[in-house]
Amino acid sequence: MTINLGLIDLGQIDLLVQEGFYSNRTDLIRTAIRNQLGTHADIVRQTVARKSMVLGLHHFSRSDLEAAQLAGQKLQIQILGLASIASDVSAELALAVIESIVVLGALHASEEVKRALADRIH
Repeated sequence: MTINLGLIDLGQIDLLVQEGFYSNRTDLIRTAIRNQLGTHADIVRQTVARKSMVLGLHHFSRSDLEAAQLAGQKLQIQILGLASIASDVSAELALAVIESIVVLGALHASEEVKRALADRIH
C-alpha cells in the first residue's frame, strides 16, 4: 500500500516518532488506521451482515468445490478479509462452481484460477 502525504503531515509524523510516541512512521500509520476502523466498527459489522459477507479468512479446498459441484451449487463468494482457493483447484472446476467473487481484502489463488475467474471477480 502506498500513500501520499503532504510535507507538513509527514513532518508531524516524524516529530511524534522522534519524541518517542511511535517507534516509526509505519507504527503511527497502523495505529491511526486501527483507530479509524474502531471508530467505524459498528458500520462495518452492519454492512457485513447486510451484504451477507464472511468476515475473516475462508479457505476453499478442492473437495469443497467438488462437493458444491456434485450438489449442483453455484458459489457467490463474499469475503471481508482473506479468501483462499487451494492450489490444486483447476480453472475448470473453479469456473464450474464459482459464480462470483467479491473480496474486500485479499484473494489467494493460483494465477490460472485468477485468470479464469477474472470476469467474475469484483
